[in-house]
Amino acid sequence: MLPDACEAEPVAGLRCYHGPRMNTSEIRFRVRYAETDQMGVVYHANYLIWMEMGRVELCRSLGVRYRDMEEQDGVLLAVAAAECRYMRPARYDDEVAVRTVVSRATTRLLVFTYEVLLADTRELLCIGKTTHVFCGRDLRPCQLPEKYRDAFGIVARGGSNAGP
Repeated sequence: MLPDACEAEPVAGLRCYHGPRMNTSEIRFRVRYAETDQMGVVYHANYLIWMEMGRVELCRSLGVRYRDMEEQDGVLLAVAAAECRYMRPARYDDEVAVRTVVSRATTRLLVFTYEVLLADTRELLCIGKTTHVFCGRDLRPCQLPEKYRDAFGIVARGGSNAGP
């Protein structure tokens, strides 16, 4: 059975949201040789790239494309914070799964929580969290346009599916 990243909360300081409005997705891919370091394990910064891949696919599955938000609405999703807790290393040619969930959503920010796992055994490799602020083209904070709010579970202006 898949370990629950929330069990690691006291150590990692990360919070998961497992409520009824949980929006989640999972992507799978193989570790490329270029992603490993001299020790033969995945270089730590690559996990953040994998989290971005999971985040983009989750948004796409919710009917939101970054490109459209940026080009059509002038809304950018700026990273305000990133956290990562490593449990075990991934190695070249491992098949990895990244599970991504919207753990908090307001008209001003989104928080995504991630679990990076070995795809076949479901061993937890890493848990992470990124906080994003909606910004205009001038990079000043702004509110998410109304047309995207339902996709992220934002029920009212300033509303949230935040959970705990």
